[in-house]
Amino acid sequence: MKQKNNTTKVLRLLGFAVFGGFLGYMLGRMGGSALPASTLSLGAKLTALILIIPAFLVVVAWHEGGHAVAGIGVGFDFKLYVVGPFMWEKESSGWQFKWNKNINTAGGLVLCLPVDSDHLIRRFSVFAAGGPIASLILTFLAYGSYAVLPKSNAGLEILGLFFLLTALMSIVIFFVTSIPLHVGGFYTDGARILRLQKGGDVARFEILMLKTIADTTSGVRPKLLKIKEIEEAQVIAERLNEPFKVYLHSFLYQAAFDNNEVEEAEKHLLNYLNEAENIPEGIRNGVWLEAAFFYAYAKKDLAKAEAFWQQYRPAPLIPKAQILATETALAFLKNDSETALSKAEAALQELPNMMDKGVSVALKDKLIALKSAAQKQA
Repeated sequence: MKQKNNTTKVLRLLGFAVFGGFLGYMLGRMGGSALPASTLSLGAKLTALILIIPAFLVVVAWHEGGHAVAGIGVGFDFKLYVVGPFMWEKESSGWQFKWNKNINTAGGLVLCLPVDSDHLIRRFSVFAAGGPIASLILTFLAYGSYAVLPKSNAGLEILGLFFLLTALMSIVIFFVTSIPLHVGGFYTDGARILRLQKGGDVARFEILMLKTIADTTSGVRPKLLKIKEIEEAQVIAERLNEPFKVYLHSFLYQAAFDNNEVEEAEKHLLNYLNEAENIPEGIRNGVWLEAAFFYAYAKKDLAKAEAFWQQYRPAPLIPKAQILATETALAFLKNDSETALSKAEAALQELPNMMDKGVSVALKDKLIALKSAAQKQA
């Protein structure tokens, strides 16, 4: 089964690359035919070439901004905005700038989380459509600016080329994100909309996932989640061979762990670990972190906890509170009460910045217990 899944992934990526290459070639030819006979000097041409980078950033920023505006418009909580190497994350103290070092999200990402489960099909469809619609609008605006701009000198011609590059890249982004595809652990915008509008099992799975996310991000702690709905989503996911089913193991693991059902939690955690390859690489680091914390805190197994801790690599989307909590549990097992106490206090301070408010409630209880135990150990 795993071999079949890997083959399918390769074929999808290959098809996506072939289509993207063909689309880029055709649009490149269209762009080339739109260019007038150039009077640019070699230096000016090199300058125009350099403009590809800012044009790309503008196109990505505009596309992701379209998602953000649509998300805010339907009442979602706007939490994260990534454009190339730049990232802004909303924390309890306000928006914070950070460098994005995760190549998986370098193409742009906006995170808008539902805070309730009302009319999710319509609202999430609007959110998903916001990016492609914004890209289409930018295409017309940029090409229109190029068309009306006089090319009377080198500076204006370079500006015109910037507008043309922006228009061409934006229409490529529009087509690529509108076509229903599942690539690199993510669905394109078109795929999400199609899945929601399709009805039947596919739409039901999407809604169950969104409802669970809405609950946990709004502060419902894991043990109070609607387990029957998560289990229903699991049945549908197995029937559809749905790649996103891996995240259901995480919900069930957190619920059992929060309920102090350690053996049940471990069972779901092992399922989560076994299917971790379906999670995008940057986010996948969170799985190793979860395992390191579980084996340190719940099982008191230092060897296993450290093995998973060694697998973990820092990534922008991993909450700092969870990293500090894991360091707290590891220090406590090593009888380093001083480090455990300082890490626990730092983790408690970081809890308000977690996007997953429900998990943060459960984690707070564990950190308080760890801090108390470390004080006694000291």
